[in-house]
Amino acid sequence: MTEIFKFIIDSRNAFIRLLDELTLDELNQIPAGFNNNIIWNFGHIVVSTQTLCYVRTGITSDTSFVKYIEAYKKGSKPEYFVSAEEVAELKQLAISTIQKIQEDYQKGIFEKIVPFDTSTFGELINSIEELLVTTVGHDNTHFGYAMAQRRAIKK
Repeated sequence: MTEIFKFIIDSRNAFIRLLDELTLDELNQIPAGFNNNIIWNFGHIVVSTQTLCYVRTGITSDTSFVKYIEAYKKGSKPEYFVSAEEVAELKQLAISTIQKIQEDYQKGIFEKIVPFDTSTFGELINSIEELLVTTVGHDNTHFGYAMAQRRAIKK
C-alpha cells in the first residue's frame, strides 16, 4: 500500500503543478462545453477522497470534518470565485488529507468497512485497499478534465 499512497500523492503534486501554471482567473474560468472549472475539479478530489474513506465506509457518519465539502461535493458546481487563499489551502489539504488517511490506515482504522457501490465506476468496494485504488482512477479522471480545460482556456 505504500506505493499506492505514494502514487496518490505524486498524482496530486502533478495536479498542483498544473494549478501553479495558471492564473487565478484561469483556474476559475468555466471553458465552453464544461459545467465546472479547473479549481472545482481539484477541490472535488480533495473532498471526495475524505468522504469516501471515512463516511461511505462507515468509519464516521459526520462530514463536518471535510472542509469545503459543500463547494466541491458530487453534484455541486462552481458557485463563487475561488480566492488565492482557498487555492493555497486546497493544495495543502490535497496532500495532508492523504497523509492522514495513510496514518489511519497504518493504525488499522479501516480494517472493517461497510462495503458500498461507487456511483462513478459502479463497482462494489469491499476494502480500503480497493477504495484507494479507485481513488487513483477518480483523481486522475479529474486531472484529465482539468488538463482538457487548460487546453480550452489557453487556445
